[in-house]
Amino acid sequence: MTQKALIPESKLPALGTTIFTQMSALAAQHQAINLSQGFPDFDGPALLQERLAWHVANGANQYAPMTGVQALREAIVDKTAELYGYRPDANTDITVTAGATEALYAAITALVRPGDEVICFDPSYDSYAPAVALSGGVVKRIALQPPQFRVDWQAFTALLSPRTRLVILNTPHNPSATVWQKSDFAALWQAIAQHEIYVLSDEVYEHICFADEGHASVLAHPQLRERAVAVSSFGKTFHMTGWKIGYSVAPAALSAEIRKVHQYLTFAVNTPAQLAIADMLRAQPGHYRELPDFYRTRRDRFIQALASSRFEILPCEGTYFLLADYSAISDLDDVSFCQWLTKEVGVAAIPLSVFCADPFPHKLIRLCFAKQEATLDAAAERLCRL
Repeated sequence: MTQKALIPESKLPALGTTIFTQMSALAAQHQAINLSQGFPDFDGPALLQERLAWHVANGANQYAPMTGVQALREAIVDKTAELYGYRPDANTDITVTAGATEALYAAITALVRPGDEVICFDPSYDSYAPAVALSGGVVKRIALQPPQFRVDWQAFTALLSPRTRLVILNTPHNPSATVWQKSDFAALWQAIAQHEIYVLSDEVYEHICFADEGHASVLAHPQLRERAVAVSSFGKTFHMTGWKIGYSVAPAALSAEIRKVHQYLTFAVNTPAQLAIADMLRAQPGHYRELPDFYRTRRDRFIQALASSRFEILPCEGTYFLLADYSAISDLDDVSFCQWLTKEVGVAAIPLSVFCADPFPHKLIRLCFAKQEATLDAAAERLCRL
């Protein structure tokens, strides 16, 4: 008698492999230029690599403290104070995590309880909703409309209810490449000030912001930061996405709850890499200060290279992504178009509809320009043939 295999009932039955994995695999299969998944095709700073090797060779190879190595947490405090005029406590407010995704998951798990409502803005990064669902929460979405993708604050206020527990925002915004302004944070505070609502601010592209007023962080708003978790990514900042080191900044009471989750997810993060990043922040702070110009140059080069194409390029205020409207090229839906583009043209992109729960009728794709100039030029040449 054959024993029946035990198949668990899925907690996330609607989810499969992420679109990023799918498109990168398709790009590899067809030897396409991969502008889909958001990672650079160049290495990070030489000093960072040297310091990693030094710390490995000098014995920093055991568990780090659960909250992160002291030197890194103190460097994060100084960076935060310099950029946002706010000095969090290194011991109680900073938690180093295994990438920003873990920080987001830990924060959502710590704050959301069964039946709680969580507001997020579509298009939205794909890790938010599954984390909310696993905590028993309910996602309430506000659709941001292209090309501006601005928040309708009247619609936001109307969506609030006694069950609203958390608001998740992302600035600079992936995938729309727009940024929140100080006025947006003021409007958010006005809407939630009288409610017991927390804020989770995904700011992994904080240093890749091209807006005239710079990056507006939740940490720069005195009232909001008292009930907010800000999440950042060293992988994005130092072009080392594979290192998977991020962190959260939150008041002590919130951080204590986040750490309860974090310690049973990863407990501690790669020790020599943390120490190398601490050294890098101290020795070369110019790196993150110069990052906007570094990526602005690549953005502008890519836009110029696409000028003769039939794509309509939307404004890019931040991140290392461009949105392109392909309405003049094809009637295919965006998923089908991206598959066709990869197989037949040799350029992989991401369809915008995968960032939305509701039908997204716009013909928009996302292209990553965190690439070498030769990569961007080659991709643009292929795209201009359409």
